[in-house]
Amino acid sequence: MDAQERGRAEDIDPADQWVLNPNTGEYELRLPDSVPQSPPVPSPRRMGAPGREAAPGREAAPGREVPPPRRRRAVPEEPPPGRRGRRPGKPKAKKAKKALMWTGGTMAFVLVATAVGGYFYLKHLEGNVTTTDVGDAAASSFRKDEAFNILIIGTDKRTGAGNEGYGDKNSVGHADTTILLHVAKDRSNATALSIPRDLIVDIPDCETKQEDGTTEVVPGLQGVRFNRSLGESGRDPGCAMRTVKEFSGIVPDHFMMVDFNAVKTLTTAVDGVPVCLNRAIYDDKSKLDLPAGESTIEGEQALAFVRTRKAFGNSSDLDRIKVQQQFLGSLMRKMSSSDTLTSPKKLIKLAEAATEALTVDKAIGKVGTLKDIALELKKVPPKNITFTTVPVKDNPAEVIKATVVVEETTAPQVFDMIRNDVSFTEVKAQKKKEKAAVAARLKGPKADASEVRVRILNGGAESGSAQNQLLYLQNDAGVLKSENAGNADAAQAKTTLEYAPDQADQARRLAAIMGLSGSALKPGESVENAQGLPTMTLVLGKDFRGAGVKLNATSAKTPDSVQKSTADKVQCAG
Repeated sequence: MDAQERGRAEDIDPADQWVLNPNTGEYELRLPDSVPQSPPVPSPRRMGAPGREAAPGREAAPGREVPPPRRRRAVPEEPPPGRRGRRPGKPKAKKAKKALMWTGGTMAFVLVATAVGGYFYLKHLEGNVTTTDVGDAAASSFRKDEAFNILIIGTDKRTGAGNEGYGDKNSVGHADTTILLHVAKDRSNATALSIPRDLIVDIPDCETKQEDGTTEVVPGLQGVRFNRSLGESGRDPGCAMRTVKEFSGIVPDHFMMVDFNAVKTLTTAVDGVPVCLNRAIYDDKSKLDLPAGESTIEGEQALAFVRTRKAFGNSSDLDRIKVQQQFLGSLMRKMSSSDTLTSPKKLIKLAEAATEALTVDKAIGKVGTLKDIALELKKVPPKNITFTTVPVKDNPAEVIKATVVVEETTAPQVFDMIRNDVSFTEVKAQKKKEKAAVAARLKGPKADASEVRVRILNGGAESGSAQNQLLYLQNDAGVLKSENAGNADAAQAKTTLEYAPDQADQARRLAAIMGLSGSALKPGESVENAQGLPTMTLVLGKDFRGAGVKLNATSAKTPDSVQKSTADKVQCAG
């Protein structure tokens, strides 16, 4: 978008050519009508949604050019505020295009995609992005109506200007910093789960795509550091995705990967990121030198901040992860500030910097898909974005502690919460709704267990769950009037109990036995059982944990020992 390249005056700032359209709340490229010009970047109104063809009559025949668009009317010498000639003021709240910046720059694309517009420019940004074919390790498409998991990888590859001197200059690019980002289906919350690079895992066999189109299977490894799941022996990001699935049971849908340059260029693009330290820090290895209190860092200094291991805590990677999480929360707040969102110049610099440092799987490498992901991400309130880390403990096999292993008592619960789309934060609206449901449905008299009549269906639980739960209810809970009704018509995430109004006392008794929440109780109609008698319907969902295990036993809250923070809070490191 260089004015000189487009035949403009040399003293024109490209950012001044993007102006706010008060009718749409979006920025558009406006150029002087009196100067000959090449075809302009179309606005979203003229081009339609990304990926759609131009309107009939506008396509160029072979060997011919598309006629230029109609000339706009001359603009008055003193345009009203917000029109060409003046920098736009802060948009009204209801029209402001807000977005969040995720993990070192991977989502700066949205800042231009939603605030600036211009299909051809977005196609230019798409050209900046590198794509990698990881086969079936990634989902074949992105769905806007589902929860999704993106594995975000920061590599230690030393490519790029000024990066040769960092650590191992010959590094093939290991998984140095890795975050599994889970975005809830209803977009009310998100969880950013950091995976320690020194976590001992089993790396499965990995099928990788070669440049000539053939495939090669890289043999797996047992009991090695997680960071070896990328780079070594030709392992691609798909190998890291498969490794995450192997040790956690969580399936990453897509990946996004950035290198050292992302931190440097993006922090510079926003004029620095504020950080806070409890004490002065100097690290001879990373060259970090900051005073106690608040500082604003960018470029090389920002990279030193996220790389340092010796300056915090016990000099471990786990302490560095905490600092990185605090840094990312601050970066997100800076990205979503009005100072950034109302500056076309900053938006363009951010988008260029982010996309040039970004590598993604082929399924999300298109301009329209990147924009869709970004728009879904910006729906999540910062206060409901939780940063946490895989619960770990020192490797018991080591005398000198250098690696960690999964903490078997709390880690499965954390993985289970992510798999079942359970928020790590208290979403006020959901909590209020849940309390109201509990008050309305769980309070009141309860029938004796012997009077509870229910049929049980499997709606997504493990095979045999309906029969096992039936045996538990009859033999241990005294619910004798129960029967196995087979499989439900469709799988569902949550276990539910449907009942008629006159069965409310029975429903409350069964809820108490199984630990069902008020939202799991669904007032409706009864059905007839095998004897022709009215009965309730219990559908065991994917959250069902086994016969006799109460559903509210572990999923209601985050384990107390799990370290966590949220993106809206300012925290001091050190």
